[in-house]
Amino acid sequence: MDRSGLPRAAVPDAFDVGATAYDRLVGANPAYHANLALSAQRMSLPQKGRGMRLLDAGCGTGASTAALLAAAPDAEIVAVDASRGMLDAAQAKSWPSSVRFVHARVEDLAEHGITGPFDAILSAYLLRNLADPDRQLRAFRDLLRPGGTLAVHEYSVRDSSAATLTWHAVCWGIIIPAGWWRTRDTTLYRHLWRSVLAFDGAAQFRRRMREAGFAGVRSETVPGWERNVVHLFQGEALR
Repeated sequence: MDRSGLPRAAVPDAFDVGATAYDRLVGANPAYHANLALSAQRMSLPQKGRGMRLLDAGCGTGASTAALLAAAPDAEIVAVDASRGMLDAAQAKSWPSSVRFVHARVEDLAEHGITGPFDAILSAYLLRNLADPDRQLRAFRDLLRPGGTLAVHEYSVRDSSAATLTWHAVCWGIIIPAGWWRTRDTTLYRHLWRSVLAFDGAAQFRRRMREAGFAGVRSETVPGWERNVVHLFQGEALR
């Protein structure tokens, strides 16, 4: 494991190993689900999503999917993830017929019949795990209708020394020990720690989105202990 975490091609396998314990681990953090729900609400999807087609890119065990569904219960939602174990955990839950899960790398959506246009995309905790985030941002832009919204819910601590210290403390005081206790394997949780430290600061990621072809790029952080640790970045697709 290098300073930025696992080789990006190895990340789905690490999530497979952690899938059975993942919901219990994130459930111990009351902010996890609340802040995903807040980000979905901040997308301001109109009319409960009626007539809209949404993509949940990197849905994991379905927490981000549930947040989207609560914010836009009348939308069609396509949820994708590269980890078979995480997707199995998501599919085992109860969902309406408007939600469809697809096992696919986000880089390979077209090969699995997933094409645009989408009205909005939510990508939670995904971009820092990809080998080429710039390419993926451009691909998201191309999947969106003109003016469609990309929302990226992601850890970003580089711009705040206090947030960086908080992240070290939470990882080594809670996340990594809890991961070991649940799975007897800390690979995924040490990757989480390192990959967040290596990822863009908020200002840098906003620039990255603008350079990928998004307008009106802005970001907001969340309340509680994740303040300045977790952010929602949003922008509208240009053509």
